[in-house]
Amino acid sequence: MNDSRHQLAPGSLLPAILRCSRHALACGAMQPIETEEEYVRDAGIDFLVRRVSGLARKEEDRQRTGRETGPPANPFLPYEPDLFVAGISHSHVALLNKFNVIDHHLLIVTRRFVHQEGLIAGEDFAALAACMAQLDGLGFYNGGVLAGASQAHKHLQLVPLPLGKRGPPVPMETLFEPVRGQPGIVRAPGLAFLHAFSWIEPGWFDDPAAAGARLHGLYRALLAQAGVRALDAGGEARQSAPYNLLLTRSWMLLVPRSREHFDAISINALGFAGSLFVREEAQLQALKRAGPMAALEAVSLPEVATRAQS
Repeated sequence: MNDSRHQLAPGSLLPAILRCSRHALACGAMQPIETEEEYVRDAGIDFLVRRVSGLARKEEDRQRTGRETGPPANPFLPYEPDLFVAGISHSHVALLNKFNVIDHHLLIVTRRFVHQEGLIAGEDFAALAACMAQLDGLGFYNGGVLAGASQAHKHLQLVPLPLGKRGPPVPMETLFEPVRGQPGIVRAPGLAFLHAFSWIEPGWFDDPAAAGARLHGLYRALLAQAGVRALDAGGEARQSAPYNLLLTRSWMLLVPRSREHFDAISINALGFAGSLFVREEAQLQALKRAGPMAALEAVSLPEVATRAQS
């Protein structure tokens, strides 16, 4: 059944994001976390590090404490109407991130409850592709708590590019240059942790419906290469290990995870894009001492695992 209420109309996403952002800010439904930005040079990458600003720290801590007390809640069932951007398809809606660090941060959420540790399905990628066809952004997925997922209800995420004010649109892209144009699934030699990487063919997003199926196929190939298997959980395909997935209109990267934190710093998929978030000066200094790339290595699996599994 083709219900127009559940379809994202061409050219409608960005105006809807801007309109909803103005409304959500005005009514207090969206509560951005103010940050101060700086770049930390490491391993040939200018990592973008955002630190909670001094003025915002007290309020951010209050919000965080409030979210961590009481029984777990699902903010997506029901979602806040003031954060609703658009219906994408019969299976997904687009919402604004309530506590956003990046402007126009979009959540692509299943209409019914599906577990975040379930494998990303074809309809998930179809919804993401419909949004990425209209918004040049970085799509990402935190597969499980150890990969930085804060909610159990399945949601993909999309943030506009560029991520920072200088350098490539995604800071980590600098390390993909040595394998530019190489076909199939490859490894980027500058990433000293287990990962699977592939370029995306130009023009995929010209046909969003077809792009969803192609992205899904590529994702399953990356999972297999990285050693993440499908496990049956009551008829649902669940992941065998936590991982992060990142993609743009040009490439896809999958990184299995070993743990969520480095020195109390929570790292999600954006860390593997070269964008990190710290809550206080002490965390920033710890990150600088170790180096952001070492922090990513510490929460991932060693690259030697690739050879052991191949």
